[in-house]
Amino acid sequence: MTTKPTILLAADLPDWTQQELHALFDVIELSADAAAAQAQLKQHGPHIRGMALRKTKVNAALLDQLPALEIISSYSAGLDNVDVPAVKARGVVLENTSHVLAEDVANTALGLALAVTRDFINADAFVRSGRWPEHGHYSLGHSISRMKVGVVGMGTIGSAIARRLAAFGSQVAYYGPNRKPINLPYYDDVVRLAADCDMLILTCPLSKETHHLVNTEVLAALGPRGFLVNIARGPVVDEAALVAALANDSIAGAALDVFEYEPEVPSAFIQDRRLVLTPHIGSATQEARRGMAEHVVDTLARHFGLAGPRAPAAHS
Repeated sequence: MTTKPTILLAADLPDWTQQELHALFDVIELSADAAAAQAQLKQHGPHIRGMALRKTKVNAALLDQLPALEIISSYSAGLDNVDVPAVKARGVVLENTSHVLAEDVANTALGLALAVTRDFINADAFVRSGRWPEHGHYSLGHSISRMKVGVVGMGTIGSAIARRLAAFGSQVAYYGPNRKPINLPYYDDVVRLAADCDMLILTCPLSKETHHLVNTEVLAALGPRGFLVNIARGPVVDEAALVAALANDSIAGAALDVFEYEPEVPSAFIQDRRLVLTPHIGSATQEARRGMAEHVVDTLARHFGLAGPRAPAAHS
């Protein structure tokens, strides 16, 4: 009888996904209780060869308890909960779902950009309040087609956003640690990019280098006619600096899908009608989330040479 590979389920995944994993693997479901989790790792850690991950923190200490680990398959685009250098140093394969969710996140970014520049949220409230007959025409918005837009982080998601912006007619430039083999203006200084753009869209991963990347200096460079869209991670933006910029009317508006201490959102953001606020829904479509879950299973199955049963598409 062939022994199934042992994997650690360190993720809250849909029931059908867990059923597929259990059909393929000997699954150790990591307890939410710290003491119980340590007992599990002490007993099973030496035999665990794969991990299905979501938000659990993966650091050197955890990896030391998993000496046979070969692969981590993460149900996420961001890997800010993973010590990537430590994983790579151990030769562990690290997979995420950025390519699966890129199109839906890019759609969210463009939706937010349009909402904040055309003031759709307040315009909706204007109609619903019955003020249209009395007040007549609504105030004018701004055309994204006539803007220069800076994309901060030209990875899979950033590239998908850039394609959409080009279709809208926007001028697109980008910032990142390295120039990409693409025909778009590249900036190695985010302050200079902000100064040259009407809008910044943040798609970069969260790291030590990008924590509070958008600070007082960047916001000042973006200026009172500039817009900010964040679908990356909340701490990429210094929220105190953004609150100050809004209070001083030194930025036109912002659309934020992520927050530094989410789900807590600064009251200054909630009270400011120049902001569009959404609850971290960048990839939150039924189709994207199913694709992400399937990718977690399929990546692990391929690694171990297994053919996974595919759940019916009607499941969610």
